[in-house]
Amino acid sequence: MKIKTKDLLTLSELTPKEFLGLIDHSIKLKKELKKGGNKPFLKNKTLTMIFQKPSTRTRVSFETGMYQLGGHAINLSSNDTQLSRGESVEDTAKTLSAYTDCIMARVYDHSLLDKLSKHASVPVINGLSDSFHPCQILADFMTIKEKKKTLKGLKIAWIGDGNNVCNSMIFGAALSGAKMSIATPKGFGPDKSTVKVSQNLTDIELTTDPVKAAKNADVVVTDTYSSIHNNDPKRIKKFLPKYQVNDKIMNLAKKNAIFLHCLPAKREQEVTSSVIDGPQSVVWDEAENRLHSQKALLLALLHA
Repeated sequence: MKIKTKDLLTLSELTPKEFLGLIDHSIKLKKELKKGGNKPFLKNKTLTMIFQKPSTRTRVSFETGMYQLGGHAINLSSNDTQLSRGESVEDTAKTLSAYTDCIMARVYDHSLLDKLSKHASVPVINGLSDSFHPCQILADFMTIKEKKKTLKGLKIAWIGDGNNVCNSMIFGAALSGAKMSIATPKGFGPDKSTVKVSQNLTDIELTTDPVKAAKNADVVVTDTYSSIHNNDPKRIKKFLPKYQVNDKIMNLAKKNAIFLHCLPAKREQEVTSSVIDGPQSVVWDEAENRLHSQKALLLALLHA
């Protein structure tokens, strides 16, 4: 399938039809791989990956995905580029566009991605920024679709920090017709503009009560309270124990509810081991689906 946008930085660039099409194509690619492999639609194509911060799932899934589609991926850490020595983002974007077919960047500041996309002539993918994580949400909604067979009308409970992943999940809910109930401590809610835009398309509820959010949920989601973006130990105290996803919280959701976490998880903080290792957890399918959903995205952006 093809999508109109040149870049994917937030998910807001997609139409509902495009978003759902990517989810369905991801599932198709996964089935094809299990049956013997994907066709080399990206033969002779190169993806440049820029990592300002460490990565496990993002790097391995993109690199493996390019390989499985017949292409090649180049990994660049901050120290591998002239960005660390003062070269402008604009000049870097133009240079990489001459060598490569697509750029994926995992950055601290989202504004760097905006500059990259503005000055690059090739597609730019947000592999995670301080504001959004669209690739994770493609995998999340692929996983939900696999397990629930539908997306529209489902209740997704987000419990914890209204962070970059939460922001992108709000866009995912709006594009799919799912509803969200987001429980965060006061002052830790998601991006207000993201919520406002998305509320025009679906129900997005903001609360400080995790019990209210989890009640009758089809999907329960959380993420770490501390990250590379914010690692203040005092911050964690504002979330615990109230915003921990544990057996009590999961028992408030529907009996067939599933649990998602983008990983890495800090066990016994935002989630207990009994939940993440329990029968309702689908986090390992979710992690695997980064591979398949990003292949669908690469094919769509490169019109392959």
